[in-house]
Amino acid sequence: MRLIFAGTPPFAAAALAALADAGHDIALVLTQPDRPAGRGMKLLPSAVKQTALERGFAVAQPASLKTPETQAELAALKADVMVVAAYGLILPQAVLDLPRRGCLNIHASLLPRWRGAAPIQRALLAGDTETGITIMRMDAGLDTGAMLLKSVTPIAESESAGALHDRLMALGAAAIVEALEKLDTLTPEPQDDALATYAAKLGKEEARLDWTRPAARLARAVRGYNPVPGAWTLLAGAPLKIWAARAAAGSGAPGAVLPGEAELLVACGDGALAITELQPAGGKRMPAAAFLAGRALPPGTVLGA
Repeated sequence: MRLIFAGTPPFAAAALAALADAGHDIALVLTQPDRPAGRGMKLLPSAVKQTALERGFAVAQPASLKTPETQAELAALKADVMVVAAYGLILPQAVLDLPRRGCLNIHASLLPRWRGAAPIQRALLAGDTETGITIMRMDAGLDTGAMLLKSVTPIAESESAGALHDRLMALGAAAIVEALEKLDTLTPEPQDDALATYAAKLGKEEARLDWTRPAARLARAVRGYNPVPGAWTLLAGAPLKIWAARAAAGSGAPGAVLPGEAELLVACGDGALAITELQPAGGKRMPAAAFLAGRALPPGTVLGA
């Protein structure tokens, strides 16, 4: 099948590679412009661009798909399908109408739950026990198109957003290949808008731990914000990132350090949070036991201020 592929991060690059390996004709790859990154702030290509160049695919990086010139270039390709995965640009209706068999999107949730920018993290934060991939036919709305295929997976109790992302990345790559193979026989299923939830973009401030909340909720927050933006609190006025933790028994004033040995045990609104991996300001990630070996935190020390 002749495809236009649009995507930017590693999640999308895996799908591009899978489509190429399945023998599809990749007529063009669209991706975001190179961005400055790293300490030197050098311009770096997206993961999708790197994959496309490695495989010899034509690449375009338009700032917008709304110009007549860009739309004419896409129309000239006479693509059967446009596959979109975490692209980062809005597709105007004129572009959605170009491919002969429409535009398909790879979305990392079980739609209509968690439409929007951060479905993986929102599923973890909400305590969902399962998630998955939805392949949908795109329309002008935000993740509102008819669903063609779903792939469901359970969420492990200790799974971080990063680990779940990597599993869904592989699941999404397999799902889009399957959807294209079965495109003639799949029946589009309209989404029930009454069941829709919105996965808002993540912000750094929301990842600050509120110690008045239950420990189980904070443990989910640590997993849901790992690796980005990273759950955090304050210790003596300096940021302290929390990379791994679990809910545990314990009680005390919210934010107060409780007696513990290998873990940093902190009282919450209900129960306690046993922190097992953290990162002090200006330091490296380390086990909580190593941190406590080098810095005494007597019981009663308060985090969050």
